[in-house]
Amino acid sequence: MGWRWTRPARGDGWVRFKRTDFETLMDSPMFAGRHFKRYDLDTSGKSPVRLNVVADRPELLAATDEQIEKHRELVRQADRLYGARHFDRYEFLLALTERMGGIGLEHHRSSENGTVPGYFTEWSKNAPARNLLPHEYNHSWDGKFRRPAELWTPNYNVPMRGNLLWVYEGQDQYWGYVLGVRSGLVTKQQTLDALAMTAATYSTGRPGREWRSVEDTGHDPTIAGRRPIPWTTWQRSEDYYSEGQLVWLDADTLIREKTGGRKSLDDFARAFFGINDGSWTPVTYTFEDVVAGLNKVVPHDWSGFLTKRLREVAPEPPLDGITRGGYRLIYTETPTEFWKDNEASRKMVDLTYSVGMTLNREATITGVLWNGPAFKAGLTNSDKIIAVNGIAYDTERFKEAITAAKAGQPISLIVKDGDHYRTVAIDYRGGLRYPRLERIEGAPDRLSAIYAPSK
Repeated sequence: MGWRWTRPARGDGWVRFKRTDFETLMDSPMFAGRHFKRYDLDTSGKSPVRLNVVADRPELLAATDEQIEKHRELVRQADRLYGARHFDRYEFLLALTERMGGIGLEHHRSSENGTVPGYFTEWSKNAPARNLLPHEYNHSWDGKFRRPAELWTPNYNVPMRGNLLWVYEGQDQYWGYVLGVRSGLVTKQQTLDALAMTAATYSTGRPGREWRSVEDTGHDPTIAGRRPIPWTTWQRSEDYYSEGQLVWLDADTLIREKTGGRKSLDDFARAFFGINDGSWTPVTYTFEDVVAGLNKVVPHDWSGFLTKRLREVAPEPPLDGITRGGYRLIYTETPTEFWKDNEASRKMVDLTYSVGMTLNREATITGVLWNGPAFKAGLTNSDKIIAVNGIAYDTERFKEAITAAKAGQPISLIVKDGDHYRTVAIDYRGGLRYPRLERIEGAPDRLSAIYAPSK
C-alpha cells in the first residue's frame, strides 16, 4: 500500500508508523531515497493515485508536464475500462536506477517498479520500459482484487497454486499494452511493433510449444524459481504472460467480429473485474467463472476456445487475433525502431529469427533457438564469438556476414568455450530477419479500434 506514517513527534527526526494488521504490513512496500519527487495522478477526486519517484541523481526526476499527463491519462483510461476502483489510494513506487535491478511487483494498493534511469530524461529511447506501470496498475483489478481461487490463501502459511495464470498475468499483459497505448505512454506504432515481437516469439521462437501447454508453464515459478533456464525456447518459461496476451487478443477480436464491433473484451473486463466499487476484499474465480463471464458478453464455445489454446498442447502459432485484427506477421531485413530500442535497453543483440541466437555486448551467446541454425552448428549458451570470417568480432560485421551469406558466402566463426577454441560454420542463407506487422488490405482494422482511447 506504500508507506503510511505519523508526523515526527517533538521534531526528533523519527518517523513513527501507525499500528496495522499483518496482511496490510506484508502488502505495503516502501522505497526510500535521497532524491525523491511525488506526482499526483488522480484528477477526479475519487481516491488519491500518486507516482512516487526515487532516483540516483536529482536531474533524473525532471519529468515534463506532458509526460506526467500521460500517466494521469493512464489512471483515467483504467477508470473507463473497469468503472470501479478497489483501493482507497494507490501508490506507484518507481525507482530510476541500475543499482537495484529491474522490478515489477504488484500489490493491491501499490506497486514496486524499477526501470531505466533515463525513464523521463531519455523518453524517446525508452518506449519498451513504459509497459511496466500500466501492467502493474492493472493488477489492482486483475490479480489482486479478482484472483484465481487457488491463488487466494487464508494466510501466508498456505502455499498458492499457479492455476489460471493466463488470466492473472496473460490478460493483465493484454490490458497493460492496451492501456499503455490508450493513455499515450506509447504510440500505436510502438505497440504494433511490440506485438510483432511477441507474435514472432510464439510463431517461430518457441519450439517448446510442440510439447508443452501454456497452462503448464504456470508451474514454472515453482519449478524454476525464476532462475535462468538454459534452453528457454524448448523448455518454455512463464509463457502464460505473452502467449496469454495473444490468446486474449484472439478473444477480443472474435467478440468484435461476432457483434459487429458493438461489444468487446472491454465489456468482459468491466463486468468481471469492475464489480464491488470501493471494496478491496478479494473475490476469487474459477475457469467456469471466466467462461460464464465471456458468455454473458457474447454466446460462444468459450470453454472449448480457452481449453484448446491454453490447456492443451497447441503447436499452431496463436496468430488468429492479429489476422482478425487486420494485420499479418512478416519479416524484413531492417528492425523496427522499437526493436532497436529494446536491444539497446537490454544491452544485447537479437538474431533469433536469422541465425537463431542472442548475444550480449561482449559477444557471449545468451540464448540459442532450439533446432535453429546456430543450434545445428553446435553453438550453445556461454560460447563467446571471437571472430567472424577470420576478422575480429564486431556486431555490424556479424550482420554483414549474415547478409553476405544469402549469395553463398559461408558464415565462419571462431568461438571460445572456456579455454578451448574452435571454428564453427553456420549453414544459413536467409539473411537478416526482423518481425513487424503489415496491414491486410481490405480487412477491418480492429487493432486500431482496440488501441483507440476510451472517451
